[in-house]
Amino acid sequence: MLRLRSPLPPLRSRTFSWRQKAEAADGKMALDNLIFAQCILYFLAFVFGFIAVVPLSENAEDFGGKCLLFTRGMWQNENITVSKQRFIVEEWGPECSCSFTTFVGIASLILSAVQAWRLLFFLCKGHDDSFFNAFLNLMISSLMMFTVFLSSTIVSVGFNLWCDSVTESGTIPNSCEELQDTDLELGLDNSAFYDQFAIAQFGLWAAWLTWLGITVLAFLKVYHNYRQEDMLDSLIQEKELLLGRSSRCNSDLKTGLI
Repeated sequence: MLRLRSPLPPLRSRTFSWRQKAEAADGKMALDNLIFAQCILYFLAFVFGFIAVVPLSENAEDFGGKCLLFTRGMWQNENITVSKQRFIVEEWGPECSCSFTTFVGIASLILSAVQAWRLLFFLCKGHDDSFFNAFLNLMISSLMMFTVFLSSTIVSVGFNLWCDSVTESGTIPNSCEELQDTDLELGLDNSAFYDQFAIAQFGLWAAWLTWLGITVLAFLKVYHNYRQEDMLDSLIQEKELLLGRSSRCNSDLKTGLI
């Protein structure tokens, strides 16, 4: 006896193909937006790193390699008969503090430039990172976020200690900003130290906020790649299931014809 069956599997296959293309297109658009946002943040990290590195380098040159951060000193009379005071440095700050902050600024500048160029290339060519590369970028971004935060804290705390020392915790009439216009007679150029470290602090803290955003986007990219792989596995399983049903239907149809 002849048995006819409804051609349902081909319709499901077409539905499966359409849904797969729609999900792939949505995922591609979301990924492009994510990469574009990363490019912008990397560019900002480059700008802020440059803003931080330039004044730090200028201050190191003005102070002859001596580190202003965490420097301690006090005002003393030049002699008993003259009431004029001069600032005496008791101990200069550790050079590693200034060297570390400058190194972190340079590393942030270089890494952000390389990453921005790489992601821009990916965006133009339509390429994407693998799950491993996305996870590696997340680790690097987290490390940079931590080191930039550490260097920003060192600069802020160290410079505040210098200002407290040079102003004797606010007991003298001049502020720390005003004292940069006064020759401290230290045998170096102190005419711009306040402006230099104010700009450096802004650059470092802004860079830290930028790297925080980069880390968040890197995590979202890792999660997106994980979801894409998981979705791809489920789609493959569904396709195999539909193909299996189609094979069984064709077998039943042949059996009915016989």
